[in-house]
Amino acid sequence: MRALVLSDIHSNREALGAVLSRVRRKSFDHIICLGDFVGYGAEPNPVLDTMREVRGRKLFIRGNHDRVAAGIDDGLTFNPPARQAALWTRDRLSASNRRFLNSLVVGPVAIDDLLLCHGSPHDEDEYVFTDHHAAQILLEHPASRVILHGHTHLPVVFSIDDQRDVGGELVRGEQTVKLLPSRRYLINPGSVGQPRDRDPRASCAILDTTRMTVQFFRVPYDVGRARAAIVRAGLPSSLGDRLSIGS
Repeated sequence: MRALVLSDIHSNREALGAVLSRVRRKSFDHIICLGDFVGYGAEPNPVLDTMREVRGRKLFIRGNHDRVAAGIDDGLTFNPPARQAALWTRDRLSASNRRFLNSLVVGPVAIDDLLLCHGSPHDEDEYVFTDHHAAQILLEHPASRVILHGHTHLPVVFSIDDQRDVGGELVRGEQTVKLLPSRRYLINPGSVGQPRDRDPRASCAILDTTRMTVQFFRVPYDVGRARAAIVRAGLPSSLGDRLSIGS
């Protein structure tokens, strides 16, 4: 399988457009999105329209912001700017996009020896930052060769072998990581629409299970336009300001 892996687009039309333009000449068996299509940003309908219409076999799962924007949850656990953006999104979704969000599958989703989730296989709201936490997840899902997750907005590769030797690496810039047959992996492609690794460029990955590689891409986009849309919509300016520094 060769798959484009996206996550945490967060209603950032500019970033999504730049990513899809970057990979337009590449072929994929699947387009994977690990959740949080919406939230934070000011252009939920254009993002959802694009993702619904993108060509290819789609494997889409729900994120926590999708859940709140769809009206499934009240968002009371969110910080105030995040909740304001989610409720603003809820009020502005087209009928077709509201139906789309409500129809998204809740992870984990298994396909062959891959497992797809938003936060973790246990909870779409769970953040995975440390080697120890990643090792717990990998040990609890021994049938999964690769687990793909999002939610932290950080491009990271965690892995473990049969001797329970665990490692983790924050991926800087553009890299191709070879997936060794002796190890199993927990991989985050980073965020398309709101990176948090101090690199404002959109982040995504291509997973190739035949070659056993994951290729990370960083794609520049017009941050100023994305920020201006947030301000124009009356959303908290902090949601736009952070885009320029990738935080």
